[in-house]
Amino acid sequence: MSRSLVVKVTCGADDPERVNQGLTVAATAVASGAEVSLWLTGEGAWFGVPGRATDVALPHAQPLSDLLAAVVSGGRVTVCSQCAARRDIGQGDLLEGVRLAGSPSYVEEVLAEGVQALVY
Repeated sequence: MSRSLVVKVTCGADDPERVNQGLTVAATAVASGAEVSLWLTGEGAWFGVPGRATDVALPHAQPLSDLLAAVVSGGRVTVCSQCAARRDIGQGDLLEGVRLAGSPSYVEEVLAEGVQALVY
């Protein structure tokens, strides 16, 4: 039985290296065939909005927009509903394929059998 991976990115453009690490791990896991759920929380919630991932560049790293697109297409991407509300981000503001959900959904995912959770 393979384990699922939940990656939580809590930072935004203020910490591009940490964001890149989280998205790289999530995209790599998707590419390896793992079931991946990416949670964008805190300032990371902005990456669920079109164009925001292209605003951040990190030398010698894959573009965040490419990494995020890989996870959207092969996994599940969720923006924290409370984090979104604090930033006036609604479901209609998000990239296609990105959803809003709250802590009950996050807790359910990370407590499921065979799940590994990582926080960046």
